[in-house]
Amino acid sequence: MTGALAGKRALVTGGSKGIGGAMALGLAKAGAAVVIGHFDDARNAETMVQTMAGLGRRGKAIDADIAVEAEAVRLVATATDFLGGLDILVSSAGINQDTPLLDTSAADFDRIVGVNLRGLFLVGREAARVMVGQGTGGRIINVASELAYLGRARHSVYCATKGGVLSLTRSWARELAPDILVNAIAPGPIDTDLLDWEHLSAADRAREEGAVVLGRIGRPEELAGVAVFLAGPDATYVTGQCYGVNGGAVMT
Repeated sequence: MTGALAGKRALVTGGSKGIGGAMALGLAKAGAAVVIGHFDDARNAETMVQTMAGLGRRGKAIDADIAVEAEAVRLVATATDFLGGLDILVSSAGINQDTPLLDTSAADFDRIVGVNLRGLFLVGREAARVMVGQGTGGRIINVASELAYLGRARHSVYCATKGGVLSLTRSWARELAPDILVNAIAPGPIDTDLLDWEHLSAADRAREEGAVVLGRIGRPEELAGVAVFLAGPDATYVTGQCYGVNGGAVMT
C-alpha cells in the first residue's frame, strides 16, 4: 500500500456525501482505511464504501445519531474495532436551518446544537480517548464554517455552533498536545445539499458568488487536499489552526 496515509485508520462523520464524503475519499486515495459515519443515509454511505473498495481500501459504513451520547460512543467503538485502532478523526457531520430568529424554536436550537456541537464534542471525546490509550498520537480535524466569522441572518444557531467548533478545536489542541494534533477547516460556500445550490434564487446565487474573491462557489473535492495534509506527515507542526477553504470570502 502506498500514499501519504498508508496504514492509517480514519473515521469521518457525515462521510456519506458532500464535504465529508469528499474528505473520506481523499483520505482513502492517500492510503487510509476509512469508516463512514452517517445518519440514515445508508445508500450513499455504502456507495462510498464500494468506491473505496475499488481503490483497494478497507471501509465500513455505520449509521449513528451522534447527538445521542450512546450512539456516538457506539460509533467510535465500532469504528475502532473494525479498523483495529484509530489515527484520524474528521468531524464533518452538520445540519442547518434557514429560519428567522423570531421563528426559531428551542427545539430547532437543540437539534442544530445537538448535531453540530454536542455530536462533534461526543465523537471527538471518544476518539481522543482511543488515541490517548494507543499512545501513538493522532489527528482530529473539525469542520467549521466561514459563517463562524461572518454570521448570517436567519442562520444564527448554525453560526453559533461553528464558532463553538473553533473554540473546541483550540482548547483540544492545547489539552491534547503534543501527541494529538487538532485543527479545523472552515469551508466557504460549497456545492452540497446543505447549500442547496440548485434551488437558490438567482439573487441568492449572485450573493453567494459575489462574496467570493474567486467568483464562484467551491466543490467538495477542493477541501479533500487540506484534510489529507492535516492528517499526514507534512503537518507535524500544525495544531490549533483553522484553514479557510473559501475562495477568499474570508481572509484571516
